[in-house]
Amino acid sequence: MGVAVEELGPLTIVALRVGLAALALNALIVLLGKRMPRDPVMWKAFFVMGLLNNMIPFSLIAWGQGHITSGLAAILNASTPLFTVVVAHYLTRDEPLTSGRIAGVLIGFAGVAFMLGPDIQAGTSNRSWAQVAVLAGALSYAFAGVFGRRFRTLGCPPMITACGQVTASATVLIPLALMMERFWGPPWPGLETWSALLGLALLSTMLAYIVYFRLLATAGATNLLLVTFLIPVSAILLGTLFLGERLALRHLAGMGLIGVGLAAIDGRPLERIRRRKKRNGTL
Repeated sequence: MGVAVEELGPLTIVALRVGLAALALNALIVLLGKRMPRDPVMWKAFFVMGLLNNMIPFSLIAWGQGHITSGLAAILNASTPLFTVVVAHYLTRDEPLTSGRIAGVLIGFAGVAFMLGPDIQAGTSNRSWAQVAVLAGALSYAFAGVFGRRFRTLGCPPMITACGQVTASATVLIPLALMMERFWGPPWPGLETWSALLGLALLSTMLAYIVYFRLLATAGATNLLLVTFLIPVSAILLGTLFLGERLALRHLAGMGLIGVGLAAIDGRPLERIRRRKKRNGTL
């Protein structure tokens, strides 16, 4: 997305992203001999999920990245688990706030804030609103994670859910982009931009959402969205390797805090340490 915003508007990027992903997923559904549901209730759920998981966050983050770097956007997006823990606590019965989850999220968010550091303090007005937009996108992801749990109850397989979500999003975003940004005129985007769009559509959307809904059905919204704590790590590393960006010491320290936070929220690493200490004590 950081590459695409250099030549295209945010709505155009998002519309092409979900549109290409919808084409690929629908083709895959046909090749596998599957069928999309016709139940209006199911399609209503697809549109709501598309709104919360694609239309709102994709558009806000794409607009934000027109004013801030990809690394900063990724760091702000890592606030998703913090929002998800709170949203899931109030809207579900089986994902309550626990001391371990609260501590883990706060530690992880401290790592994000540590990496963010001087960037927020030096921000201009546009940069400040861009950061708010990305945070609002993270909040929308949190609601989407909780809402998406219902597809398991509806008996909808992950691939069908992913296809329905991006198809619903595409039917709204493509006409909107055509009306508001009129992207069909010259100059045409270059090969680098089209490559970025294909990566967004096929890897970051089509493949990602098949995995997303499979994990959501088994791991829960909070555990699923903990992956957003890893996005700043990958964004900073990729920026360093391929874009020549500099990796500062505070980024390494922040990554360490994020790792500790993930371990605290998951709970299993700490439990293994307790068992090992108990076993050594009894021996």
